Amino acid sequence: MNSEPPEDGNAFWAQKSKLEQRYQVILDRVTPHATERWAFTSVALFIYFLRVFIAQGWYIVTYALGIYLLNLFLAFLQPKFDPSLEMDMAADAVEEGPTLPMRSDEEFRPFVRRLPEFKFWHSATRAIVIAFGCTLFRFFDIPVFWPILLIYFCILFTITMKRQIRHMIKYRYIPFNIGKKSYGKSSFK
Repeated sequence: MNSEPPEDGNAFWAQKSKLEQRYQVILDRVTPHATERWAFTSVALFIYFLRVFIAQGWYIVTYALGIYLLNLFLAFLQPKFDPSLEMDMAADAVEEGPTLPMRSDEEFRPFVRRLPEFKFWHSATRAIVIAFGCTLFRFFDIPVFWPILLIYFCILFTITMKRQIRHMIKYRYIPFNIGKKSYGKSSFK
């Protein structure tokens, strides 16, 4: 039996490991509840915006949060394997010689996101919490003319989404699952 007290470094890493395990248990419990998760994130975002509106500050933090959430949303909309790159590789392979057929109409390939929904939610929620934490310190309240940031963000959002929608139309993929198709009533009884 070892009656010596643990070293400070080992005690720190043991506590850190315990906290990480508890955090993972919480994440595992909320994983199947997508609606509730997104409702929580929406409420957190509303509280954040209310804080910024009432305090009349932290516009740079809000702008950075908006850019980060836009980046996450674009990764959520994009396929894991970019069809434009696959077509370029297929064109290069044709020049090199015969290969196996790789056309998209020959086999069914489900849409696989570059950023899965749970990771999108987790990253977005964590970013909102960090941004809210930044509003607790005046150091992050850098004075800027906020209408310019808002206009620039709207222009950036419009251009980026326009490009993404064109890409979706060009390569014919829809990143949303509309649901199981129903083909009418069955004539079998």
